[in-house]
Amino acid sequence: MTLALDTLGRLESEAIHIFREVAGEFDRPVILFSGGKDSTLLLHLAIKAFYPAPVPFPLLHVDTGHNFDEVIEFRDRVVAQHGLRLEVAKVQDWIDDGRLEERPDGTRNPLQTVPLLDSITQHKFDAVFGGGRRDEERARAKERIFSLRTAFGQWDPKRQRPELWNLYNGRHRAGEHVRVFPLSNWTELDVWNYIEREGIELPDIYYSHEREVFLRDGMWLAEGPWGTAREGETLQRKVVRYRTVGDGSCTGAVESDAADIHAVIAEVAASRLTERGATRADDRLSEAAMEDRKREGYF
Repeated sequence: MTLALDTLGRLESEAIHIFREVAGEFDRPVILFSGGKDSTLLLHLAIKAFYPAPVPFPLLHVDTGHNFDEVIEFRDRVVAQHGLRLEVAKVQDWIDDGRLEERPDGTRNPLQTVPLLDSITQHKFDAVFGGGRRDEERARAKERIFSLRTAFGQWDPKRQRPELWNLYNGRHRAGEHVRVFPLSNWTELDVWNYIEREGIELPDIYYSHEREVFLRDGMWLAEGPWGTAREGETLQRKVVRYRTVGDGSCTGAVESDAADIHAVIAEVAASRLTERGATRADDRLSEAAMEDRKREGYF
């Protein structure tokens, strides 16, 4: 007798299938892992896909140097727990040797592209797993699960290939690589429901806590090595949580009392804004901000 899968079961099955397809088709895959909820879910699915064997791919984190301490501590703990190999490309190294320059606005999120592409070239990665989802942002809604990138890491929506009947075309020329997005068909609510079902641990900042923040352009930002409140901005102690984590200079918190996963799920279910639209300043630079960065080689 065949048992019908529920929505989460179908999404899990699809993601595991994608991991196994890549393992059979590519020589040097890598998983982008930052310690955020989507990359942690991605790693959880990879572990399931190959259990009881270890995950056959290394992890790569492009570290802006402006990450939240709680997330970096969580990242390192997960890597040690599962005996994984983590490559860290530090944006600061590229700044120090002159390959990159700090931006006037202080954000380093757009600066991740060059270290990412350099790391792909250096390690000869031919498939790069990312945690992008189509519901996050309109440019990501154009992305296929297997997304071909040029030898310069660039994305061209006109070169996207059809993916009928879950058949994925990973063919690429020497120097090109493929970005792979097993979570493409998941929503933010799917992610949280699956995290609850599987009992997946996340960094504490995804749940409500007290933090000193200041209001800038409608977002609550925390102070850190990336900077603090400017003239006219006041540090205030608020009960907040983060819906997404990234470069602290452009990732905002939301006021929230959701201290456990059940409360977070209820909050996400009621929200009408995606987590990037609500809390990522770098996506507000222009209507096409994400697509412009993707064309340059961004995640």
